Amino acid sequence: MAEPVEKSTLSHQRVVSAWVFLAPMLAVLAVVAVYPLVRTIYFGFTDASIDFPGQAQWIGFRNYLEYLDFGDGTGEFYGLLADPDWWRAVWNTLRFTFFSVLFETIFGMVIALVLNTQFPGRALVRAAVLIPWAIPTIVSAKMWAWMMHDQFGILNDILMKLHIIAEPVAWTANPDTALLAVLIVDIWKTTPFMALLILAGLQMVPKDMYEAAKLDGIHPVRVFRKVTLPLIMPAVLVAIVFRALDALRVFDIVYVLTPNNPNTATMSVFARENLFDFDQFAYGSAASTLLFLIIALLTIGFIRATRMNLGGER
Repeated sequence: MAEPVEKSTLSHQRVVSAWVFLAPMLAVLAVVAVYPLVRTIYFGFTDASIDFPGQAQWIGFRNYLEYLDFGDGTGEFYGLLADPDWWRAVWNTLRFTFFSVLFETIFGMVIALVLNTQFPGRALVRAAVLIPWAIPTIVSAKMWAWMMHDQFGILNDILMKLHIIAEPVAWTANPDTALLAVLIVDIWKTTPFMALLILAGLQMVPKDMYEAAKLDGIHPVRVFRKVTLPLIMPAVLVAIVFRALDALRVFDIVYVLTPNNPNTATMSVFARENLFDFDQFAYGSAASTLLFLIIALLTIGFIRATRMNLGGER
């Protein structure tokens, strides 16, 4: 009869030990993440300015939406939810996230399948593939900005020699190609990250299943659809969630490649411009709060839609 009591005491001691080890990390997390988040949400409901944040006055939802009555039977909505620039930033962010994650998943899958096969120099190729991901984002954006320059860029020179374009294109300044330029740079840089996560999933697939399929003469494409893809799908979904979270808050690539371009300005760029460039600290805080809510809701929706098991329960 004493055994359950001993197990209960041991379990309690383990829980206490776990909380003791977690306490320093939780304290640091509260200081560097929770406190700034709570302050940002608070400033979104005030008229705070960046020079005197301590003198902020509570104004409710006026930064988000406010109806101003002109007194003659007419009026107009103001605030973030009535701001066309904000909704354009939301649309730019969603378009960027969809296309970047889509192509990075496809290219990452192809690269992971190649790297998962045996061939001479595979270790060297694996290391070389990771180089774009290892380069800092700011450096990548600046390097591609020069490569895409309409007068000195090597990209225009190559495309003109191949007779794909007739004259130089201002990739980052042209409204029709600005988002495409940002996508090219982001896909080039982040595809290795997706390939790495998918490759980890591929290496968990039992090799004897491939040998059995080979003995049965099953076509490799069918083996991929019926065996490989279902087994690596959890790893692919986790990679998509991680990459989508990163893409939704994209800032540096857009800010360096296409500064002051409303056709590519994302929600993060919109929030930063209002916080510091336009001296609308409270308005930018409200935009940051909405960015946080949109990312949280999209992530929860994706996890529920795909029934992803993040807790590891069986």
